[in-house]
Formats: sequence, structure tokens, C-alpha cells
Amino acid sequence: MTKAQKIAAPRGTEDILPPHSARWSALEERMRALATRFGYGEIRTPTFESTDLFVRGVGEATDIVQKEMYTFTDRGGRSLTLRPEWTAPVVRAVLEHNLLAHGPQRLFYIGSIFRYERPQKGRLREAHQFGVECFGYAQPEADAEVIALADALLREMGVRDVTLRLNSVGDARCRPRYREALIAHFRTNAARLSDDSRRRLEVNPLRILDSKDPADRALIASAPRQDAFLCESCRAHVTQVRAALEASGVAYELDPLLVRGIDYYTRTVFEFTAGSLGAQNAVCGGGRYDDLVAQLGGPPTPAVGFALGIERLLMVLEAQESVNAHAPLGAGRRGIQVIPLGERARSAALPLVAELRRRLHAPVFVDYADRKLLAHFKLADRNRARHALILGDDELEAGELVLRDLEDRTERRLPLDSGKDVAAMLAEITA
Repeated sequence: MTKAQKIAAPRGTEDILPPHSARWSALEERMRALATRFGYGEIRTPTFESTDLFVRGVGEATDIVQKEMYTFTDRGGRSLTLRPEWTAPVVRAVLEHNLLAHGPQRLFYIGSIFRYERPQKGRLREAHQFGVECFGYAQPEADAEVIALADALLREMGVRDVTLRLNSVGDARCRPRYREALIAHFRTNAARLSDDSRRRLEVNPLRILDSKDPADRALIASAPRQDAFLCESCRAHVTQVRAALEASGVAYELDPLLVRGIDYYTRTVFEFTAGSLGAQNAVCGGGRYDDLVAQLGGPPTPAVGFALGIERLLMVLEAQESVNAHAPLGAGRRGIQVIPLGERARSAALPLVAELRRRLHAPVFVDYADRKLLAHFKLADRNRARHALILGDDELEAGELVLRDLEDRTERRLPLDSGKDVAAMLAEITA
């Protein structure tokens, strides 16, 4: 009989395993807590949607729709697409459930997106995002609120070397003039553009400004600036956004060449970049999209939001930890490793473990294999347990337990009375 071939995860995806998954959970908890503090409620949408949602919402000429979507036909002949971004599905859900009838909506999400592109570190085919969407406010204070939420998350996580870049891409009144100016500029130098930028020249010339190709950078540097083409209302809007950010204590840099890769953005666009990530340095990006709700069949509704890459943020945090040797994500030791040495100790440990798990708000680990004490300690280290609770034949005879603090290397003996009494004592000691 031949040995069955192992099946690997699809290219561009990855498994998130303990103990690293604990970092994800801790980060997601902070995201939920922060969004709730800002008055946002969580929304969860299906992993796949009608393909037409993204063609109409994201833009038929975008790289996402043209090259990156995972699209399939189901057994009913319907064209469906794995979610490549969150904003269009959130808008679809808001309209389908008539949420706007109840007034402005503040929503946040945490979950997967799917893009077919060349996998690289921090940019997988299945990636994960945290984002917010704020519907119903045309005022520039809403732009500043959304940006301040992202800024607060990065600050609370202790992220350094991050820059907030800000721009306005205008609206349907003033952007066409800028588009024509860009086409005129790049068309005279089309032979020097990269293949991607030549393709974008006629269909989406603003996306050329986002190119990282060295062949394009000199031409981009001499391109016309958006701010010279803004209408008075767009110019006033970005001025007020800047004032609101300054009033909120959020530092920023103006970047007149900043654009976003999706067609629905109007007026404010922004991006947080991290110096530790190299060329692909965006951690979070977003902006205003006042036309999208109506474009997808709803009433005219102003909206603004952002999406933050969870893998990218974790990469930044891990890069900082390697330099500073500290764990800002709460990856320190936590919980108790119960160490029963021998069959009698395992039997005596069962009611104690059950009571600990009822009373403690921290992990309780236990291993039932016959191992030497040192091997148990290695397991406790792998589990990042703060305390070890040791119970062997000697302890049973003495009616005691040994509680060792695995961080400061101290230990104490506790009476082995009833499981409830010991659990109550440990809950107080380890709180």
C-alpha cells in the first residue's frame, strides 16, 4: 500500500497556530473594544457575494476586478466571487436590511479577503482586515473620526515609525479635469511607462500615481498635482478635515500624489505607512466614498471608512519586538500549567482542574502524559503559562501543592484541601 500524499494549504494562504493565534485573538479583542468605544457595531457579511456587486461597486477597470478576484459559477449558473474587499458587501447589507432608515450607521468588521496575486510576506491570497464604515455624515468631522480611530489603534498597540498621509482626490465635478491633465502628461511619455501603467493610462490614469515601478517614478514626480484642480467645495472640505485632525491631536502629512486603488473614492483619501515594511509599506488605508451607496441602488448617502491589514500590523509589531525585546501585544505569560506527576496525581488533579477552569479567567493547561518534571516545564514555557501547579506523590503524602511563578522563579506551598478552596486561593493569587 502506497503512502498517501500529504495535502498542503493552498498557495498564498497560511494556518494560524498556537501560540501565534493568541496574538491574533488579543489584537482582535483590542480592535473590537476600540471600535465599540467609538460607537461602532460589528457587521459580518457572507464570504462570497454576487460578482456584479464588485464589478459595479469596486470598478470594472480596477486591478481587483480585472485580475485579482476569485470568481466561480455555482450549480444554479450564478456568478459568485469570494470577497476581495469589505466596503461593497457592507453597503449591500446596509441597503438590503434598510439600516439607513434608522439614521446614520457606524459599523466595523474583522475578517478575510481574497485576492489572486503573487503571494509575498504580508500580502497573501487570503488576508485579513479590520475596518470601519461610517454612513450618513457629509461633514469633514466624520473623516477625522474614522482616521482618529485608526490612529488610536496604532498608538494603543505601541506602533512607531508610522506616517499618516492625506490627500483629496476631488469629486465628480473637479476630478475629470485632473484626469484629463494626467492623461495629457503621461501620454507624451507613454513609451517610458511600465506595462501596467500603459494599460491604466486610458481607463484609470489616477492609478498610475500609485505605481511602485522604478520606470514610472520619475514621470510621477513631474505629474500635475490634484490640489491644483480641486473645486472650492472639495478644497474647503479637505481644509476642514485637516483642522479636525489637528484639533484631535492626529499628526499627518499632505501627499498630493496619494490615490487609492478602488474607483469609489471621492474627496478624502488617506493611508498609514510603516517604515519597517519596505516598498509595500501600507498598513491601513481608506477615505470617503459618497457616491457608492447610490451607485449600488440606495439613496444618495455620504460615507467614509478604512481597512487595516491584520497581517501587516502583526509584521510591524513583530519587527519592533525583535529590536526592543518586548511584546506589546500582551504575549507575556498568563494562566496556570497544572503538572500532575504520576497516575495518583492525575486522578487528584481532575477535580482541581475542573474547578480552576470554572473560576479563573485565564488559561488552565494540563498534560496527562507520563513525563519528567523538566518536560512539563518545557510545555509550560510553550504555553506561556505564568504559574505551574505541581502535584506528585510527595505532595500528595504531605497534603500540599507547589505553586511556582515561572516568571520570577519563586514558589510557595499551598494546602491540598478541597478543589474549591484551592481554586479560590489560586484565583486570588493569579488575578
